Amino acid sequence: METPVLTEIRGPVLIVTLNRPERRNAIDIDTAYALEAVWDRLDSDADLRVAVLTGAGGFFSAGADLKAAAGGKPPARTERRGHFGTIQDPPQKILLAAVEGDALGGGCELALACDLIIASRTSRFGLPECRRGVLAAGGGVIRLPHRIPRNVAMEMALTGLPQGAERLFELGMVNLLSAPGEALSRALEMANTVAGNAPLAVAAAKAVIAEVSQAGEAQGWALQQQELASLRNSMDFREGIAAFAEKRLPEWRGK
Repeated sequence: METPVLTEIRGPVLIVTLNRPERRNAIDIDTAYALEAVWDRLDSDADLRVAVLTGAGGFFSAGADLKAAAGGKPPARTERRGHFGTIQDPPQKILLAAVEGDALGGGCELALACDLIIASRTSRFGLPECRRGVLAAGGGVIRLPHRIPRNVAMEMALTGLPQGAERLFELGMVNLLSAPGEALSRALEMANTVAGNAPLAVAAAKAVIAEVSQAGEAQGWALQQQELASLRNSMDFREGIAAFAEKRLPEWRGK
């Protein structure tokens, strides 16, 4: 079996690659624990200052592995770091996303958990959960309104339709655009720029910005848990996942 997460060290930069291209780098419980272990390593290694997260096979991540969920596997979250072993407690050190192809659902939320996003001009971001009868529970509906205008965040959450990287660059969610196939190389350039700065000053800057931007997140996570509890007991929730696994249109009942 292929290792679901690959790592490579280039000086002070750790490259982390989601390695499930046959599943569009969808994340199952094993991948979540593998990511958690990588972030633990990053935070504990004094020689590493920055990490770049990317995906194999020309796309970032399709988010949660719904086929694994439909097959009875546990949700892709860990006890300490939460969704995908990352989202509720990202690494303390700087994390960049290098996005090629699609970053949808949990893939978009994973990118939003990063400090900076570098994306190919042809990449797309989206929260299609409403099309599956679920809520974007990995921070998408909490963090997206802080990255882009509220009405655009609402559009993405309510329609489930993806947005191109070029539009999201204009709106400020994407930091840097690259030519197709060059997101990782451009991300590494930025990572090395960050790594060349004073590490204590970089850490302090991230801590202050994160504290200010996350001031309302605790309330958001609590409210989200209430909504999720209700959704998970609904017929539509089960129907949405079943329809995805069976590759058919869902039949919503509103209950």
